Amino acid sequence: MNDRDALTAYAASFVDELAQNRMKHVVVSPGSRSTPLALLMVEHPDIQVHINVDERSASFFALGLAKALKEPVGLLCTSGTAAANFHPAVIEAFYSRVPLVVLTADRPHELRDVGAPQAIDQINLYGKQVKWFVEMALPESSDEMIRYARTIGARAVATASMEPSGPVHLNFPLREPLIPDLKQAKEYRQSKETPTVMIDSGIRSLTTAQLDGLTSTLSKAKQGIIVCGELRNPEMKDAIITLADKLGFPILADPLSQLRSGTHDKDAIIEAYDTFLRDEAAKAAFQPDVVLRFGSMPVSKPLLLFLKKQKQALTLVIDGGAGWREPAGLATSMIYCDEVDFCHRIGEKLPEATDRDWLGLWQSINGATKNALSSIQDESELSEGKLFSLLQDMMPVGSTVFVGNSMPIRDLDTFFLNNEKSIKTMANRGANGIDGVVSTAIGVSTVTENTVLAIGDLSFFHDMNGLLAAKLQKQNITVLLINNDGGGIFSFLPQAKEKEHFETLFGTPHGLDFSHAALLYGGKYNKVRNWDELKQVFTDSFEIPGLKIIEVPTERESNMQTHRNLWSFVSQEIKRVLDGEIS
Repeated sequence: MNDRDALTAYAASFVDELAQNRMKHVVVSPGSRSTPLALLMVEHPDIQVHINVDERSASFFALGLAKALKEPVGLLCTSGTAAANFHPAVIEAFYSRVPLVVLTADRPHELRDVGAPQAIDQINLYGKQVKWFVEMALPESSDEMIRYARTIGARAVATASMEPSGPVHLNFPLREPLIPDLKQAKEYRQSKETPTVMIDSGIRSLTTAQLDGLTSTLSKAKQGIIVCGELRNPEMKDAIITLADKLGFPILADPLSQLRSGTHDKDAIIEAYDTFLRDEAAKAAFQPDVVLRFGSMPVSKPLLLFLKKQKQALTLVIDGGAGWREPAGLATSMIYCDEVDFCHRIGEKLPEATDRDWLGLWQSINGATKNALSSIQDESELSEGKLFSLLQDMMPVGSTVFVGNSMPIRDLDTFFLNNEKSIKTMANRGANGIDGVVSTAIGVSTVTENTVLAIGDLSFFHDMNGLLAAKLQKQNITVLLINNDGGGIFSFLPQAKEKEHFETLFGTPHGLDFSHAALLYGGKYNKVRNWDELKQVFTDSFEIPGLKIIEVPTERESNMQTHRNLWSFVSQEIKRVLDGEIS
């Protein structure tokens, strides 16, 4: 058998095994050395290939696909710096537990470290930011090597999926010729859903002794809270709500928890804590004896600071992925158990809570805070807070909003309140970077209808080339571009006091006219001047196919002052609750 036949047998078997393990999507960036894998993927009937010419954009696009699908997505590129451009998205996938199977083509061993073109050291290229790395063997056609290729393919998909899910990296050294025999490749396809090796990971579960101990602890707690960060398993919603009802505990629900929006019972869900936990009187009123945490750490810094002060409380972190997501440093128990299983089994053994006064206090302060926050609706000028306050009213039922980091995610946290519309909320909160947000949102829009990206101007600029995917693949997405001409979040940080150098180092005004970006990428563009115009253009955007960019100009200084005025008003309302004036 010649080299081409060996390449075909080996690579076709690997690609087929990915499909047999139900990996349905691969994002490919064009290149020469990756040719055999790319051709075999695009020819495979059970794999959908998405082309993205920019590797950084491609990797974040794949990240968005995997986040929305909740399943592994493949990512393929050629050798050299192409592979290095995947690194930011690999980091985000690792820390946000998103399953990616990263495939990098490479020069064969004899062309490494000898000055050959497009050859860099790709061994362990992503360091500790992948769950598993494999330097693949060179293609051979023996039964043993075909079995090897298939086994690695199965393990890659399984390892990426296994909790905590995340990226794996397979590096493929390939010699010429690089063109496989596509007709012969069909011989290496197995019948559907017959993987070479079945890999079942199961779930982590409590022992009887652990269950009894935890039940005893929680049954004695009178003033507990449940804190929920980003939750990816949809079954966790009802499980946590049921447990909270049994305990009589409030649920402090991050906007990415998916607990704030939907038709489920939201009686115990507290969503305005980011605002009222800035108030000293409110913090003094809440002294929990138990903190139950699910999911990643919430966005809110006031909540984090509040939790750090609760040294009297038992803090139980429940994590089916057996990680260490505990930046407050106060965990008294890290409970490595499937979260849904934990809620069900603990809930079955607990007695029904009879005293609801603790929950009632949280509900009263939460309600007063929401009433105070609603005053932002009276703002006549375009502002970021009011934009997010209106957003949940303007979004269609069952839609998806993807938010950028810095101020957008924080304004979502403050103003995206409980509602019945089943709006999915998403963001890149693994490493919290502003890079790749456009591409990630476009990846999400590939599989979700009525997707909205709410993003700041600097983050939008950072990934404008991601818009090419929307143009070439005719993606339907509405972009709310919040333009305060610079880094708005820095106005809220101590750096803002350094007036002499603030604008140069942190404000970073750019003066860009983003209408040209819309023109370049074939999008429809509107720059709104008032709230009525925004509502009309935004509503109309869901009836218009393709890319829509709606620019909302705001002022950094006035935005900061509006937030501070709201915090002051909230403090006044909290005092009235604690003084018994309102309930």
